[in-house]
Amino acid sequence: MSLAAARSDSGPDLATLARQAAEALDAVLADAVYSVRARVAAGPGGRALDREQRATHGLAWLATYAEAVRQLAAYTTRMTEAGRFGEVEDLVVRIGLGEYVAQVAGGIPMSQGEFVRPADLGLDTADVLRRLGPSLDVLAAVGNTPENRARLVELMRAHHGATVGDCGIEDTYEQIREEMRKFADSEVIPHAHGWHRANAYIPMETVQHMADLGVFGLTIPEEYGGMGLGKESMCVVSEELSRGYIGVGSLGTRSEIAAELILGGGTEEQKAYWLPKIASGEILPTAVFTEPNTGSDLASLRTRATREGDVYVVNGNKTWITHPVRADLMTLLVRTNPKDPGYQGLSMLLAEKPRGDDATPFPAEGMSGTEIEVLGYRGMKEYEIAFDGFTVPAANLLGGVEGQGFKQLMQTFEAARIQTAARAIGVAQAAMEEALSYAETRVQFGQPIVAFPRVSDKIAMMAAEIMIARQITYFAAKEKDEGKRCDLEAGMAKLLAARVAWAAADNAVQIHGGNGFALEYRISRILCDARILSIFEGAAEIQAQVIARRLMDRGN
Repeated sequence: MSLAAARSDSGPDLATLARQAAEALDAVLADAVYSVRARVAAGPGGRALDREQRATHGLAWLATYAEAVRQLAAYTTRMTEAGRFGEVEDLVVRIGLGEYVAQVAGGIPMSQGEFVRPADLGLDTADVLRRLGPSLDVLAAVGNTPENRARLVELMRAHHGATVGDCGIEDTYEQIREEMRKFADSEVIPHAHGWHRANAYIPMETVQHMADLGVFGLTIPEEYGGMGLGKESMCVVSEELSRGYIGVGSLGTRSEIAAELILGGGTEEQKAYWLPKIASGEILPTAVFTEPNTGSDLASLRTRATREGDVYVVNGNKTWITHPVRADLMTLLVRTNPKDPGYQGLSMLLAEKPRGDDATPFPAEGMSGTEIEVLGYRGMKEYEIAFDGFTVPAANLLGGVEGQGFKQLMQTFEAARIQTAARAIGVAQAAMEEALSYAETRVQFGQPIVAFPRVSDKIAMMAAEIMIARQITYFAAKEKDEGKRCDLEAGMAKLLAARVAWAAADNAVQIHGGNGFALEYRISRILCDARILSIFEGAAEIQAQVIARRLMDRGN
């Protein structure tokens, strides 16, 4: 029987099959939430959520898979109705759908050595299989099959385009993608590996060109000098720039976070002064939140800002601060009232500083720093910073009211995690392109290694998972643009996309073989860059904890 015949004889069309699979996963998720909630409630003391992390974090991953399949189903229906669902899109969905539904039944990888299985969630495997049965049976024949994977890679080789399949976004966003891709191809990719190996800053000429393209003012309202676009445009831009080099993609993150903070919590005077300068690229901001002993536990933050007349005097230490030397503005999270416990005593300062360089990194009184040498995510440089009597005008207290810092920061988490997911997609895309290019040109045993199934299968799964990560990320961005709460979706997008980026980079190195371990090959850099994505902006474990807590709270 031909593949086409197998598909036509298998029952429902793909849109219907995807919808049925999504409904089945939703049912499994509902069972799992009930089971895990009961397990946590039965635990002694107030830290049962922590003690049951295997179950609670597994629940977060199951929910992420359910959302991913739901978005694949929505994408399939939307694209079919628009007449844009071609063979490539069909294959990507089939492969992704088949693999993710099978993993729910057999084991979802939370990391390389951790899998969540139905029993971990208090579910009977037989019951889960009954829920998924019809979808599993059909997808075994027409989903993630060797024939589908081979055909997808065949089409990828013939197409020679970077993006595999129609992403399903508006024409305006596709035009933005094309512009950013041209910039990345011409001004970033040819130089990125050299910047990385030299641990050099991204040249200011490149930063200026980004400013000219509107990267730093993308989502800032037009009244403040920005382009007034939504978070979906931010996803496209972040993805394409990170495809070129994650450092370039992440320069926009600095401006996005600062603008989001000021828009959400600043006074009108602060908005009018700072936002146009950020949008134009005149001011480069950096986020200064993390401390050596706090990590994700911001409630224990200790850096003090004491009000003395018309200034705050800052004392304390910060770490893992990205691009602080060349930054002109620090969004600085401090404790203004030591008597207020936890989050209540935190405030955000808009702290100006002179721009430094390698010779004189911090030409500011009361401020010094030491570079943290890193494997990847270079081009901006990481620092540990010490404040010893550093002063900030009291007028630069964000919002003009003390004790609002954590609340103001929380308002930025959704956008930050959506953008991090987009950066991860870009890194995964870069890994896939390197893998395919190498596999086509590397000849072994008389043929290009892409002809071997264990090589082409890896590339096919990269393409499928990149599309899945895109759809869940774009969905979160749309929810944000519509003013809806999307912390759950944003967290899921970041959680999944970071894993996809690491898997793609790791498999791309494997395809390169020994050459993948050589510093001269770009994939060695992409692997290093991919590794940070499941750590920053909320480590994967913290992200899963947050998602699980939200799931447990819903419906109570």
